[in-house]
Amino acid sequence: MNVCVIGAGLSGLAVTHALALRGVDFVCLEKAPDVGGIWRQPQAGERGPGYLALHLNSAKDLTGYADYPMRDGLPLYPRHSEMAAYLRSFADWAGVYDRIELNTEVVSVRQAADGLWDVVSRDGYGAERTRRFEQVVVASGHNTLPNMPHPLPSGADSFGGKILHALDYHDGRDFDGQRVVVVGLGASAVDIAADLSRHAERTVLSVRRGLHILPKQLYGLALDHIANAPWWTRMSLAEQRSFIEQALLVARGKLADYGLPEPDHPIFASAVTISDDILSRIRHGGVIPRPGIDSLEGNVVRFADGSVEEADAIVYCTGYRMAFPFLPDGWPVGPRGAVELYKRVVAPELPGLYFVGLVRPVGTITRLVEAQCSWIARIVSGEVSLPAVDVMREEIAGHLSGIAERYGEGESSSIQVDVVPYLRQLAEDG
Repeated sequence: MNVCVIGAGLSGLAVTHALALRGVDFVCLEKAPDVGGIWRQPQAGERGPGYLALHLNSAKDLTGYADYPMRDGLPLYPRHSEMAAYLRSFADWAGVYDRIELNTEVVSVRQAADGLWDVVSRDGYGAERTRRFEQVVVASGHNTLPNMPHPLPSGADSFGGKILHALDYHDGRDFDGQRVVVVGLGASAVDIAADLSRHAERTVLSVRRGLHILPKQLYGLALDHIANAPWWTRMSLAEQRSFIEQALLVARGKLADYGLPEPDHPIFASAVTISDDILSRIRHGGVIPRPGIDSLEGNVVRFADGSVEEADAIVYCTGYRMAFPFLPDGWPVGPRGAVELYKRVVAPELPGLYFVGLVRPVGTITRLVEAQCSWIARIVSGEVSLPAVDVMREEIAGHLSGIAERYGEGESSSIQVDVVPYLRQLAEDG
């Protein structure tokens, strides 16, 4: 076959649709028993970054595929099961279901001497199979390996409760009557803390570093709609920051008023946290903010300010490290710890290897993924030619330099993109 697509979540299904539209021969390999990625995991009860309280943080009209909008009856921010059902219906509508091999895990992807790609997969019975492809598109996501503090706080070995990562959190009801400390202030941390506060006896949110917390809507507009509005994209970064900062002061005041640390960086210099719940739960006493954990002893958690809490469980919502164990070591992360892809898609030194969805925008990712998939389909079908490796490397260096100046260096920073400028870049390439 011509193309192997790895993963059948939101990004992988977008790839299959784009390839099918151009008549490109492909197969999609998905290790789960159905399509949908993290959106079906909570219902299936599988280990993964999904949990039962999971909802979209982005508006449905921009999160759904452009050619197949979500139905009118859905709320603006659907829950995980509604999103999973939508993705299944999209696969049916696009006519790609019969080209997706479920319960099929990719074990190895290697480029042979003739430039073709040998893909080794393993089915649900443990049988392995090797196939050759001209192109490989990786769309398996990057919330892969749980990022736990190393080392854990002193006394962790003596802690009498349970220590887990958000990857293994499923339902707040599992903690009925317990005292739980949630560590972090990212999207999963605030979701999980708010969820726990409705079931646990006491929920504590331990925050070491302040982050900017945005509601899902400002001035009655979904954040995604603001990010895509022409009046917004015409603003300079300084003007955008000033606009949002003033809007946040009006909408919720200072984070210090809630017992949370103020961010040590301007907005849009790091990932933002989107939540309508967490500040309300703090105000209602359902979530108790505390600083970072200093040490553990028995069931006692001591925080950096000297305060203590007894806890039955600690949930670390400290993010993920991306990993693609089926690829050659390191790819697509370079020696400096940054993702090194031309236009955030193409592996320069490995012709025929592409990545989809390996970006982090302020706003919904779907339109970016669709643009990536359309571009890849045009490359695969011969409508677009890639530049020389040195030209691609120059573009990567320029991107990473700009990103480092704004967000700092590192793996997670390197995948940040601004929605409209990035879409413009892909459009310029045909």
